[in-house]
Amino acid sequence: MRARRHHYKRNKDQAEIDVTTFLNLMVVLIPFLLITAVFSRITIQELNLPQQAAGGAAPDKPLVTIEVILRQDKLQITDGDRITDTINKVEDKHDFQSLSEKLLALKDQYKEKEDAIILIEPDIEYEDVIRVMDAVKIAEVKLPEQEDIERISLFPKISLGDAP
Repeated sequence: MRARRHHYKRNKDQAEIDVTTFLNLMVVLIPFLLITAVFSRITIQELNLPQQAAGGAAPDKPLVTIEVILRQDKLQITDGDRITDTINKVEDKHDFQSLSEKLLALKDQYKEKEDAIILIEPDIEYEDVIRVMDAVKIAEVKLPEQEDIERISLFPKISLGDAP
């Protein structure tokens, strides 16, 4: 006898995908992400990157370059040629208040100057770099007659570089 071949009808219907669990997850996840996005704030520090020197006429009077050098053991302020001030660490921390006061005195001398350069040694903590940037940008001065603290803009245009 001849062997019979059995032909079974295959079910060619598409299987339905159950997406209700995925939708339930999205219903919970999307509002959660929207709510937490409100609480996270990111502060952006604006920096000026060095540009190539453009040819042009020489300025009428020599420009002063204000540089703050962030070292492991001290802060130094230079005028581009020589070190004008050195601020040593106090209790193993950089003295940002003294830096702010000395930069405020420089701002009084050079009122129209808006840029400064921060030179950083390797292996300096990120938090110290940000605190120096804040001290170079803005000084907080307590007025003698008032209890309020006034924020004075010092050198808002900051450039970063490697310390010599």
